[in-house]
Order: sequence, then structure tokens, then C-alpha cells
Amino acid sequence: MTPLPLYRYAGVAAVTCAVLLVLNAARRGGLVPENAVTHAIAPFAALIGLLAFVGIYLWQRKETGLLGLIGFVLNAAGLAGAFAIEYIIHFVFPYLTSAQVTAIITGPTARAFLVTAACLIAGVLLFGITGLRAAVLPRPALTLYIAGMIPGALRNQIPEPLYLSGLVLAAVGVAWLGVTLWRASTVPRAIATSH
Repeated sequence: MTPLPLYRYAGVAAVTCAVLLVLNAARRGGLVPENAVTHAIAPFAALIGLLAFVGIYLWQRKETGLLGLIGFVLNAAGLAGAFAIEYIIHFVFPYLTSAQVTAIITGPTARAFLVTAACLIAGVLLFGITGLRAAVLPRPALTLYIAGMIPGALRNQIPEPLYLSGLVLAAVGVAWLGVTLWRASTVPRAIATSH
């Protein structure tokens, strides 16, 4: 059987997203230096994750049904919002004064950040639970994604170590899902989903 390019691309995107999540956690944790390069690539974990989850959703869409679709849409909206937030943090806030940044994040923008986090958490939970129920993708990978993205969505609402641990857990889950899609794209669906 010929490879299914969409799923291979999604697998590569998932592994790339995972690498960027780990780099972001390492940067925020002080293990990787903060510089122009690490700041420039930081927002793209969410964007590449969004691309990865298109393939992940499509691989299990029939089995997850309508609730899976709703979970995917919420997850995708949350990831798009997370990309926008990270983009602002890394490409806009550095050019503002601390007073301007404080005014922005304590005003209506703070509510938008919270709505984005709530949307992402709802999407992660619904997408993850429907995926666990469908049992098409590895359940431990989905469990790691759920367990990691909930604290990962709460960037400034929880202690930093919990947030960073969440990013790493989510990265492991996303990488696992990516490798699963890469491998499964070269074999018939019936065989791929039986493992």
C-alpha cells in the first residue's frame, strides 16, 4: 500500500510540535537560553500542533463521531488562540513598556486569554475522551496529552513548575500520536488500528 501523505505530514507536524513544546519548557525553565531564536520559534508549537491535530482527528473521525468533531473544533480554536497569545507575547509585548503590557493583560485581554484557555481545556477533554472511547489511537498517548494540556493551557494561572511539567507531558503524548500516524500511514487501516 502506498503511504498516505496527509497522515505522514500530520505525524511529522506532531513530532515537531512536541520538540517545540519541550524547547519552550526548557527555555522557560532556564535550561535553554532566552535569545532571539528561542523567542522567535516559541509561538509555532501551537500552530504546528493545530496542523498535527487535523490529521489526528481525521484518522479517528468515524469512530469519535459528532462529539469528536466538537472536541476537535474546540481544541483547534484553543490552539489557534494559544498561537495568537504566544505571538503577542513574543513579538508585540517586547516592544511595549511594562505599564502598557500590564494595562493590556489586566483589561479585556485578560478575559480573552481566559476564554482561550477554557476553550482549549474543553476541546482537549472532549477530543481526548472521545479518542479514548474510540480506541483507534494509543490510549496512553491521549492520556498524556490530556494530562499535559490542561496545565499547559493555564500558563499564568498555576505555578510555573506545574505548567512546564504539563508542556512536557503533552509533548510526549503528541510525539507518540505523531509516531503512530507516521507508522500507520504505511499499512492498511484495519491493521494499523488493531495495534
